[in-house]
Amino acid sequence: MSKDAVNTAVAAPRTDAAQMPADAGDAGYSKDLKARHVNMIAIGGAIGTGLFLGAGGRLHNAGPALAIAYLVCGIFAFFVVRALGELVLYRPSSGSFVSYAREFLGEKGAYVAGWMYFLNWSTTGIADITAIALYTHYWSLFTDIPQWVLALAALAVVLAVNLISVKIFGEMEFWFAIIKVATLVGFMLIGIFLLATQHKVGGQTPGLDVITDHGGVFPHGLMPVVLVMQGVIFAYAALELVGVAAGETAEPEKVVPRAVNSIMWRVGLFYVGSVVLLALLLPGSVYSADESPFVTVLSKIGVEGAGDVMNLVVLTAAMSSLNSGLYSTGRILRSMAMAGSAPKFTARMNRSQVPYGGILLTCAVCVLGVGLNYLMPAQAFEIVLNVASLGIISTWVIIMICHLIFVRRAKAGLVARPSFRLPGSPVTEIATIAFLLATLALMWNDPEVGRRTLLLIPVIAAMLVAGWYAIRRRVAKAEDQELANLTK
Repeated sequence: MSKDAVNTAVAAPRTDAAQMPADAGDAGYSKDLKARHVNMIAIGGAIGTGLFLGAGGRLHNAGPALAIAYLVCGIFAFFVVRALGELVLYRPSSGSFVSYAREFLGEKGAYVAGWMYFLNWSTTGIADITAIALYTHYWSLFTDIPQWVLALAALAVVLAVNLISVKIFGEMEFWFAIIKVATLVGFMLIGIFLLATQHKVGGQTPGLDVITDHGGVFPHGLMPVVLVMQGVIFAYAALELVGVAAGETAEPEKVVPRAVNSIMWRVGLFYVGSVVLLALLLPGSVYSADESPFVTVLSKIGVEGAGDVMNLVVLTAAMSSLNSGLYSTGRILRSMAMAGSAPKFTARMNRSQVPYGGILLTCAVCVLGVGLNYLMPAQAFEIVLNVASLGIISTWVIIMICHLIFVRRAKAGLVARPSFRLPGSPVTEIATIAFLLATLALMWNDPEVGRRTLLLIPVIAAMLVAGWYAIRRRVAKAEDQELANLTK
């Protein structure tokens, strides 16, 4: 009997998530993440260095239209997370979308989903430790310390936090998110005050005239807005962490809908609202990729220590991202290892119910990033950022494909959809997939960065094919064992 046939036979009579057979990789986890942890993980995933630092260069290139780019990408990001949220309530799993890919796309689908996600977070981890080292160099106390030493120290600290317990991870993310939200709220209040009082910023009176007098909403045309889409999508990366975290919370049916639904207004308030304020306060040409746009504004009104405060915040955002990356890849790799598509040691857990094997593998790749920081400190961040973007887009596409198949099976009566659903299916999924693939294709118009990134796709595809042929027998053996257990 095929695995799909067994899954159909098992799934048909079951009507709720609690009765669904668990992914083999879900066994052994604690349920120590509270509602406040998951909510803040959702916020932390939505707010990061992509906004605090990346918005400066994008405002310079695209102008006020960046707000439109954030809004459009934010809507599609919400669709992805909403689809994942529905799958989570159907069957909570720490393996998240890899577990769903296994059920709806088969072992090859789970293999591709898992390793592309690992590629995403391991390279993002390199970007994060690079960013942390760069931000730390801002203070004169650390200027003389080599960049690679600071990168290694940051990795060691976050690794220790992840290995202790999931509760410590949750607490760390909770406070990281509090810092980020408080900073954004504080800046937005200052920005609104400057607008309301017409207080001059850098010698200019803030308001709509700042936009209209400097080329309007699209000062450089439409193409620069299109080209920043890749970076905007990267800014939203980590929203899918809600799905992974749901496997370690006691009441996912209560926590997940609340966390997912709140993402939309957070995107509108924090991303779109912040960029609109920035555009109303200063012309886009004043901002740069080398400085946080928030620091640019605060320095123009003479706020002392603004650079120090914002540097601490972007440092916190990078630490949060690294923390989340180690957490999520540890869980994803364990799910894959139980199915035979990842090294066996990545399935191991410590006494605190933490999958340390997968976390250590991700750290090993990040250590390579420490070497990259030693050899090419100036180019390290950009190199890995491009690779990570491919992993993000592939992950989101796979989530939407899984949801399409899930809905189709639900209509056939093979599975039951929860009341918390992605609206507009199947149009929503198809539109999201088309948008993500179009964003990928349009990267060809950027010869310096985008085109080089696209040229990596055949290389990654060849590595995935070679890897599959290397482990397919082990996967088949694990699948046969799972089928035997299901049919007992």
